[in-house]
Amino acid sequence: QVQLVESGGGLAQPGGSLRLSCAASGFTFDSYSMYWIRQPPGQGLEWVSRVAIRRSNTYYSDSVKGRFTISRDNAKNTVYLQMNSLQLDDTAVYYCAKGNGYAAFDSWGHGIQVTVSL
Repeated sequence: QVQLVESGGGLAQPGGSLRLSCAASGFTFDSYSMYWIRQPPGQGLEWVSRVAIRRSNTYYSDSVKGRFTISRDNAKNTVYLQMNSLQLDDTAVYYCAKGNGYAAFDSWGHGIQVTVSL
């Protein structure tokens, strides 16, 4: 059974940093792309970033490019999202998701709150 458990969220000030982690289990971690997705309050889901099986292949939405860095540690079955230069509109529930092999995702965690506030 696929399990994805996010950690590391919380409160940050504008310009600050947070690092999210997602511990994965129940599948062959290094065989799938991994994603971060977010849902701002009152809005729909927004794709944030993806790291392919090859850790050097990373992708970002325009809204976070240059500020966020996704990475994965296949030995630890963990994917990370380093968030720098946080902005007020980065406030959201952040979800870790498992790729399905077809440029989409098929499982996700319970999510973790990130709040950026003065």
